[in-house]
Amino acid sequence: MTTQICFIRHGETDWNVERRIQGQTDVPLNDTGRKQALAMAFNAAHHEFHAIYSSSLVRAHDTARMLAERRGLEVQTLPQLRERHFGIFQGLTKAEGEQRHPEAYARYRARDPEYDFGPFDGLRTGTGESLNAFAARVESAVDHLVRHHNNQLIAAVTHGGVLDILYRKATGRPLHTARDFAIPNCALNWFSFDEHGLHLDAWDDHHYLAQVIKESVE
Repeated sequence: MTTQICFIRHGETDWNVERRIQGQTDVPLNDTGRKQALAMAFNAAHHEFHAIYSSSLVRAHDTARMLAERRGLEVQTLPQLRERHFGIFQGLTKAEGEQRHPEAYARYRARDPEYDFGPFDGLRTGTGESLNAFAARVESAVDHLVRHHNNQLIAAVTHGGVLDILYRKATGRPLHTARDFAIPNCALNWFSFDEHGLHLDAWDDHHYLAQVIKESVE
């Protein structure tokens, strides 16, 4: 039995444009993001999705809602689909992060799987999620979707970091290596899950976005 899941990154936000690290900060879609979501929904709605899921963050939920309305479905919220928590770097650009917290930024840029954005200013524990903890959370989201939708087709609107983890899991790439693949806003990314695990079937389908698509950071 095979479950098919179309994972979709949310539409653009102003923080994407400013190249600010959003993480779990609840930033809404901007005008371009709403146009991207509408274009995605118009073109993806011909698929016979049995259910549509979303992260609990508003930029993902509003993107999912546009698809759900075209399919006549309700958006089901799954908190495990939220973006990674980037701790002290949330709200900063990468340049600001490097300037304010150079040692922490070096570990973040190195993709240290155990680094959870701490200790910092006397804190004994991190201010965010390690890559290992984040990856485990993403795997729990996939497990939930497969368990509740065996042999069905579903859509899930999520975030760039989540899609990074999914891509690596499906292709066998380790967490610590640099990202060398694009994760555009509102592109369709098709995965399947069977007794052998998670498989990547098609990546970065965004032909329908034309002039509104832009590449951006988490």
